[in-house]
Amino acid sequence: AEGFSSYLLATNLTSPRGLVFDFEGNLLISQRVTKGNPRENGIFGLRLKDEGGCVSVVSKELVAPHPNGAVNEPLNHGLTLSPDGKTLYASSMTHVYAWSYDSKSMKTTGEPKSIITGFGKPGGHSTRTILALKKSPGTLLVSRGSVGNLDPDARVIGSGASQIRAFDVSDLSKEYKYPDGELIGWGLRNSIGLGENPVDGGIWSNENGNDNMNRTGVPIHNDSPGEEINYHGTMTQKNLHGSNYGYPDCVAVWNIKGIPNNVGLSVGQQFSHDFSAENDIADVECQSQYQSPRLTLPAHWAPIDIAFNSGGTVAYMTSKGSWNRNPPDGYKLFAITFENGQPIHPSTSNDAVIPILSSAKLPTAPVPATAGKTNSAACAGCLRPTGVTFDLKGRLYMASSGETKGEIFVVVRNDGRS
Repeated sequence: AEGFSSYLLATNLTSPRGLVFDFEGNLLISQRVTKGNPRENGIFGLRLKDEGGCVSVVSKELVAPHPNGAVNEPLNHGLTLSPDGKTLYASSMTHVYAWSYDSKSMKTTGEPKSIITGFGKPGGHSTRTILALKKSPGTLLVSRGSVGNLDPDARVIGSGASQIRAFDVSDLSKEYKYPDGELIGWGLRNSIGLGENPVDGGIWSNENGNDNMNRTGVPIHNDSPGEEINYHGTMTQKNLHGSNYGYPDCVAVWNIKGIPNNVGLSVGQQFSHDFSAENDIADVECQSQYQSPRLTLPAHWAPIDIAFNSGGTVAYMTSKGSWNRNPPDGYKLFAITFENGQPIHPSTSNDAVIPILSSAKLPTAPVPATAGKTNSAACAGCLRPTGVTFDLKGRLYMASSGETKGEIFVVVRNDGRS
């Protein structure tokens, strides 16, 4: 975008996902690895140096190995640091772990502790996004997605499917089962991005919507449902806590024209689909009984992460890009402008997104997927943005889990602001 510059900081990483800076300015990285790649199974850190405002890598070091070795579920996405910088949290599909952490040595000390288990049925969406809240020290948010595209278990609160929950981790001797945490929101298909507004402590998530959707038997999946940006209140203002955001029965409108029987629908409104005749509900019920998104994004963008600037006036988000849209879409870093803790655009807006950095190369056709793995050849060279975070000087760092090489970029505003 005009007014921004970017440069490549690091490359040849293994599908980098979560990014977080420690108190010494080291960049910690979680990687989405497989059981067959044990050398990269763990949390890594980049020691950086800053010369004249240009950041470069001094070394890449192992911060924390996987707690149980590569034969078990690898650490695959979640990464966060406690507000005091002394506890590092990371997740696999089945566990959330905690380590004592020292920023000066960029190393964990002692054995990791399993603090959250019991995520329910295996399979489906494997990420367990975690976020240690700065406005509420000792509180850890954990997001768990659905098992499959349309998961009927998401209708059952006790299943833990498609939910965001909060846990008191001030006492690390405790181990929780996932459904036991405080319910922040449910009916959330796969909320990979979690963010906290640093000014008011507002909790935000962005959701990966349904694939292959029909409406009364007509395929509409290319342009609906939209991806959702959802608001969940704060840990002190809990009026939205426990709200149901509709999935699997109700989803958000993006392209009105492509939806049959669309009278009365507008962008961002909840509407029904023909998941199954016996479970289908009317649009009016979707709009009256479920919480609508605060903003809606184009279909299949696959939003991954959220980072607010220090003033809480801009939320930067990443979208990894579509795997089954024709033509493909997403593949970018973008911004949403905030004022007084909320986006400046109304919930019905279709122009709230400010593109910042986009892939110069896109697939020419949908990227096929097998067992959740994208086809590397179909997207070779694509920018596929994932993790995003700020350093202590307000510079933005963005990971890209390109299928052929994982990268970290530095993105800065030319006027020096964040």
